Amino acid sequence: MEEAYLNLGRKILTEGNIKTDRTNTGTRSIFGYQMRFNLAEGFPLLTTKRVPFGLIKSELLWFLKGDTNIRFLLEHNNHIWDEWAFERFVKSPVYTGPDMTDFNHRALADEQFNKIYQEELKKFNEQILNDADFAEKYGDLGNIYGSQWRHWQKKNGEEIDQIKDVIEMIKKNPDSRRLIVSAWNPEDVPTMALPPCHTLFQFYVANGKLSCQLYQRSGDVFLGVPFNIASYALLTHLIAHECQLEVGEFVHTLGDAHLYENHLEQMKLQLTRTPSAPPKLLLNPEKYSIFDFTMEDISLIDYHPAPGIKAPIAV
Repeated sequence: MEEAYLNLGRKILTEGNIKTDRTNTGTRSIFGYQMRFNLAEGFPLLTTKRVPFGLIKSELLWFLKGDTNIRFLLEHNNHIWDEWAFERFVKSPVYTGPDMTDFNHRALADEQFNKIYQEELKKFNEQILNDADFAEKYGDLGNIYGSQWRHWQKKNGEEIDQIKDVIEMIKKNPDSRRLIVSAWNPEDVPTMALPPCHTLFQFYVANGKLSCQLYQRSGDVFLGVPFNIASYALLTHLIAHECQLEVGEFVHTLGDAHLYENHLEQMKLQLTRTPSAPPKLLLNPEKYSIFDFTMEDISLIDYHPAPGIKAPIAV
């Protein structure tokens, strides 16, 4: 199962095109790639490095709440969206701290600057947690995933709850070819902290099994894609649970699949490791609705990963 991901890493290292990018970090990139994971064989959380499942759970539950403010994530010790909220705050007129321009390059070259950045980020997070008014103003990331999934704005001012609607369609018309949720809303893209990387997903029901295909326009293969695989596998399990279906496949289709230039050695290290058996996912059988699940209702057993591999995030 994990070889599908490792093969992607190998392909980019050997065949990737050298490209510039928004963060000025530089990437090795390929275009158009597909991986398939049979969810009946186990839960596709990488074992060749530790991937923190708690972060995946809390982020997905955050999306499913329709939330776009990092306060919920910080309350669950999840910091994967911190930098984007902080970047928006730094660019606001109220920010009076040290200059954080061109963070990615300066942090790599200047340990002192990186230390100052982390101190400023920590103060920002503490204020988000302790000051509700500040959090409302500066913790929000715009109309990103949670907003588009649960509160898509119609021209007449009404909202579409895409997740609720797709679950109802799966129950009532499982053979529909319209079991689709889109996060890509062109009108909202300019106001989002980060336009959706995983843009659209579609469900498919056959032989009592629910499968999901994700189209991801941009995939940070070392840091982001392992999270995306596990997150959409978890989403498929949750929706299958509510719809009383077994799980089928998770199909992951990538547009621009890339390794950042400062992730190449980390990917090479990961490729020296041998995968172990995938873990198993446990869902609370007493919960029925996908919207009722909490962190405690979702767990893994038999997860035995190799140690984590650190890599800088490109903002």
